[in-house]
Amino acid sequence: MSLVIIAVCFFTPLLILWLTWRFPVLNKVGTIIIAYVIGCALGLTGLIPDTTEVHQVQSNIATYTIPFAIPLLLFSSDIRSWTKLAPSFIKSTLLGILGCCIAITIGFLVCAGDDKETFANIGGMLTGLYTGGNANLASIKVALGVDDTTYIITSAYSTLLSAVYLFFVIIFGKRVLRLLLPDFPKDKVTTDSGIEMKNHDHELFYGLFRKSNLRNLAQALVLTILIIAVGAGIALLCPKRMFQTIFILAISTLAIIASSFKRVRTMERTFEAGTYLILVFSIAVASQVTTGTLSNINTNIFLFITIATLGSLLMHVLLSALFRIDTDTTLAASISLICSPPFVPVVAGAVKNKAIIGPGIAVGLFGYAVGTYVGFLLAQLLMLM
Repeated sequence: MSLVIIAVCFFTPLLILWLTWRFPVLNKVGTIIIAYVIGCALGLTGLIPDTTEVHQVQSNIATYTIPFAIPLLLFSSDIRSWTKLAPSFIKSTLLGILGCCIAITIGFLVCAGDDKETFANIGGMLTGLYTGGNANLASIKVALGVDDTTYIITSAYSTLLSAVYLFFVIIFGKRVLRLLLPDFPKDKVTTDSGIEMKNHDHELFYGLFRKSNLRNLAQALVLTILIIAVGAGIALLCPKRMFQTIFILAISTLAIIASSFKRVRTMERTFEAGTYLILVFSIAVASQVTTGTLSNINTNIFLFITIATLGSLLMHVLLSALFRIDTDTTLAASISLICSPPFVPVVAGAVKNKAIIGPGIAVGLFGYAVGTYVGFLLAQLLMLM
């Protein structure tokens, strides 16, 4: 069964790429959206079994593809263009964290009732999760002394609702947010940096594995493996609970440094190879949504987490509209905070703008650094209400 799941995750993207080449209308929808729809359908229909063994394989695929995808996606970056995007991303990050805290406070006031301690603890964990990720969620659990049952319920419900949030952002996000927010400022990107993601999935299908590109891809893969090894070595020197944060930070930084060399930046098809791995990641993540995750729900806690998740996006958008932050920047910052940095390339693919990948990942890494502190502080404040 493990081999079957691996085959599904790695060969379905090739089918998607062929379909987008064969049927131009699907190419307009986008490969990332199609991957999530197919993955979700595989999980909900039971074609992929809902077992612990299968979920472990899916989780491993999602975990191991991202460290390879991030360097490949960043090799073609032009870091000089990021300086033009920095002010907007800094503002969007702060607005996203503020929006998250506002949404969680509203959810607490609506749902807590007499059980203030439990909901304050959940609010603190959600703040850490939605500004820093699972490492911060676990840290706040320990810091607040949250029992295992509450922790597991919070993690499970937030995972489900984050999937709903992610689907919305990928499929409808840009079209909806453009009603309130300005478009991404094209004048901030140099014309020779290759920043805007072109809609050339048919070229990816035919061009990625061409003999003329295999040498470049082999060199890029060797460099990627080296970066992963060094990044892992650096992360192992730090506390175990910080491994994921330091690892992502290290490989992202090393990849950015590598991209400053023209020989690396001009390697052909590295971005496309990274995109293929993101499609593999998307199938693995989306296929974990099953009917089992939709049953036996604690209504009050589920409502609280729903308000926190969707409210965070709503508050972030409203604040972005007030400060005139563009659509792509808001989406990248929001997805990086709520779903973690590895999902930024997914959104970049959906909006066809790879300029947001590097700064978007940086947003999530900043969230990793401050999420525990913000979550713990908010939990203390909620208990006083």
